[in-house]
Amino acid sequence: MDRITPASVGRVEDPRSARWLPERSFAGEVAVVTGGGTGLGLEISRGLAALGAHVVIASRDAAHHTAFLAEARERGWTAEARVLDVREPKLVREAAEDIVARHGQVDVLVNNAAGNFVCPAERLSPNAWRAVLSIALDGTFYASQSFGKAMIARRRGRILNVVATYASTGMPGVVHSASAKAGVLAMTKSLAAEWARFGVRVNAIAPGPFHSQGAQRNLWPDAETEQALREAIPLGRFGTAEEVAALSLHLLSPACEYVTGACFVIDGGGSLPRGMWAPGERSRRATTGARSEEGHA
Repeated sequence: MDRITPASVGRVEDPRSARWLPERSFAGEVAVVTGGGTGLGLEISRGLAALGAHVVIASRDAAHHTAFLAEARERGWTAEARVLDVREPKLVREAAEDIVARHGQVDVLVNNAAGNFVCPAERLSPNAWRAVLSIALDGTFYASQSFGKAMIARRRGRILNVVATYASTGMPGVVHSASAKAGVLAMTKSLAAEWARFGVRVNAIAPGPFHSQGAQRNLWPDAETEQALREAIPLGRFGTAEEVAALSLHLLSPACEYVTGACFVIDGGGSLPRGMWAPGERSRRATTGARSEEGHA
């Protein structure tokens, strides 16, 4: 396990995701982010640390910890990292017990660890199906249960689950991920209803396409696919990890103390229904062989 403690350095410009909340919004809190060393998880980790939290990032590959720990050292954040496979309930339980024993609490859990790739359902192997569900669905439950126990004991805490817009709609090519994320969405609402009496809030975010190396490699590996996806978004662009992280931080902050069991979509309007006419063009009626009934008695 790697750990960074505060350094005597001046305040450095915060990550963009942290600019919309007051300084020290998470001061004195302990936050755990699975998959917290890359992509969206990294941006959420950076934002939490910049706003005063002690951040613990967890992922299977220790190489993914390097960038965050180096930045934490440079900026004077308090942070640590540990190798953890969320698919293993015993390891998750031991990690939770160790973190709570050393810090006395866990205030925030972000379930971000996941796996995804495009594959037609008829060609999806049992191992591929199980691999995605075990990380995204099983891992989310194991972490929520293990860290949730500590939150229940303190009668306070926040959990944020990262799903996807297709969790509620489905989407061709990602039946494995869509099924897993749909389960996480149901889990979010179930735990929110069950744990509200303990002061534990549980919410989810559903991002549409946003720029990251993993997404580009696995979901839109060529320019043609990327262009088609972008053209389907009303705002005309992909999001950024910083924008999604900013919403995540808001949901975890005191600004949302009355929000639980909700799923917030952030996709530039991409999940909105498609219109029957092209915006900016006038809809015309067919006149051949038809008679207008306007003004006809």
